[in-house]
Amino acid sequence: MITLNTDYLKGFVNPQEINDILPSVRLAHDALHSGKGLGAEFTGWLDLPSRIPDALIKEISLLASEVHQNSDCIVSIGIGGSYLGIRATVDFLGGGKLPVYYAGHNISSDYLHQLLVTLKDKRITVVVISKSGTTTEPAIAFRVIKKLLESKYQGEELKKRIICVTDEKKGALRKIADSQGYRSFIIPDDVGGRYSILTPVGLVPLALAGVDIQSLVDGARKAQAEYAVCDLDKNTCYRYAALRNILYAKGKKIEMLSSFYPEVFYVAEWFKQLFGESEGKQGKGIFPASLNMSTDLHSMGQWMQDAERTVFETFLQIDKPQHDVIVPTDAEDLDGFNYVAGKGFDFVNKKAYEATSAAHFEGGVPNMTITLCKADTMHLGHLYYFFEKACGISGYILGVNPFDQPGVEAYKKKMFALLGKQ
Repeated sequence: MITLNTDYLKGFVNPQEINDILPSVRLAHDALHSGKGLGAEFTGWLDLPSRIPDALIKEISLLASEVHQNSDCIVSIGIGGSYLGIRATVDFLGGGKLPVYYAGHNISSDYLHQLLVTLKDKRITVVVISKSGTTTEPAIAFRVIKKLLESKYQGEELKKRIICVTDEKKGALRKIADSQGYRSFIIPDDVGGRYSILTPVGLVPLALAGVDIQSLVDGARKAQAEYAVCDLDKNTCYRYAALRNILYAKGKKIEMLSSFYPEVFYVAEWFKQLFGESEGKQGKGIFPASLNMSTDLHSMGQWMQDAERTVFETFLQIDKPQHDVIVPTDAEDLDGFNYVAGKGFDFVNKKAYEATSAAHFEGGVPNMTITLCKADTMHLGHLYYFFEKACGISGYILGVNPFDQPGVEAYKKKMFALLGKQ
């Protein structure tokens, strides 16, 4: 379902270096699968796809059918891992049965004001997602959205329009859900936020939006089976993790995830949180960045071609997009583009990718390409697991705990103090 092309790593990575990193890959594999590595208490995502109960998928799907009958839209409240995977999936698939609006992922008053204006006359179902319920952005956004709901609905009607995804037993949002009688789903204790797309964190709002969550899970299940073997010749996920660490050791400190498919934009944002929060510790870590091609070739293209050579590039390609558009013939041909008439936009797009990857390689940017066979839900589920597993292995090779985020707390403490929190 996923292929990895490394032709443009030639001259940057040699076979001996791959052999040299094999012991580190094996140690990382053993640490992850034995449950004895750093942060092992948060590795529940590792076998999560195969453990997701069919009954849970059915329960969520029945809830989705109910919501589709009485709602015009979904409001998903969350930040970080409780936001990015949801938006990445919806945008990648081009939407679902119901539009999804997002709140709690920023603290912009103008954004929230405009959202309230948009929601004023709509029938709304809200999914609020937070392990603790005390993360500032979603907590205060939920207060505002709940007030809007209370002005529109009362009693049992209000209760069924608020769905909480939170801890099973503790935390502010759990207390709110239990005291108000809101329906709720559980975030597993052993899965951190950035690895949580296949938990109710992702499955509930995605199902309500109309995404086929069974297909998403099936894709991840295939990936779980495919990437279980510690063999770089067979396991493209491990090979990718190994290669990025080889390049990092050679001074390639930035990984640019580039794609010629705009529907991948939020997948790249999810990718940046996954790797940035997992590896950026102890003065170490590849800096994850992204480019949206071909748009960014007309802005960042110069930097990629000629700037300091501290970057490597990973292209994320799609073999078969959902749709194609044919370039028409023009009788006068004043723009001189009849030479591509009759060809699809995707043909032109792929030639732009081929030209870019070759030019960047010649300009001193080693690059590799991850290709999805299809732009559908199953392949996206497969890709999510691919990156999660690669991140876990890569973090262990690097020598950090890829499952905690102590640095995230620094700004929170200062912000709470400035806000006057007791």
